[in-house]
Amino acid sequence: MTATPAGPDTTMEAIGRAVTEGRAGDVASARQELLALWSAIGVTGDPLHRCTLAHHLADLHEDPAQALAWDVRALDAADAVTEQRVQQHHAGLHIAGFYPSLHLNLADDYRRLGSFDAAAEHITAAGEHAPHLPQDAYGDLLRTALDEVAEAVSRRDSAKRTSAPGPAA
Repeated sequence: MTATPAGPDTTMEAIGRAVTEGRAGDVASARQELLALWSAIGVTGDPLHRCTLAHHLADLHEDPAQALAWDVRALDAADAVTEQRVQQHHAGLHIAGFYPSLHLNLADDYRRLGSFDAAAEHITAAGEHAPHLPQDAYGDLLRTALDEVAEAVSRRDSAKRTSAPGPAA
């Protein structure tokens, strides 16, 4: 049996609003809002908040080195998230389902930086976690992106993928 949260998670709601703002085109404002939230959460704050925020903040950086720094933070935070905490946020989520996307993003960052061996390691890790992806449009999107990044790594291609999330190149 999963516990029901005591009330709305205002931090997750604020992260969601900033992400929506960034996707609507106001990337600079979304970044500022997420950075302010990051400061409020702190490096030892709720790992679900840190993972979610860092994962989305990485997508708001065109520079792959900046994205990499946030994607590393997201993966580190995911390793500290418990299944119970994820279930408190949403009964349908499982921490195992986070890892394909987290490793995919790291693979893409490393690939864009020309670090193809590191990229290949994260593609392998993402593939190992891919069975945890849902059989829905989101899962299909990630499986397609995994194939795209793996192909780009094999070609030693460091160009940004047109299907990659984030600000336009």
